[in-house]
Amino acid sequence: MAVIAQAQNVAETGLRTRLLNAVQRMQENRARRAVYRQTVRELNALTARDLDDLGINRSMITRLAHEAAWGEAK
Repeated sequence: MAVIAQAQNVAETGLRTRLLNAVQRMQENRARRAVYRQTVRELNALTARDLDDLGINRSMITRLAHEAAWGEAK
């Protein structure tokens, strides 16, 4: 009987850990998406001259925002 109770505790702990990890991943992804959206919004607000001064073309904005949120592109 003790073995069965121990197995149930291990299963519950494993499930709890997986759920906590899933929640943590969702929170991290939500924060990364917020960084992405903010970066796109801020870069799109710049004038063509401002972007040119920074060496950024409008077509580069989404890639730069992705890199800001998720790191360097592969």
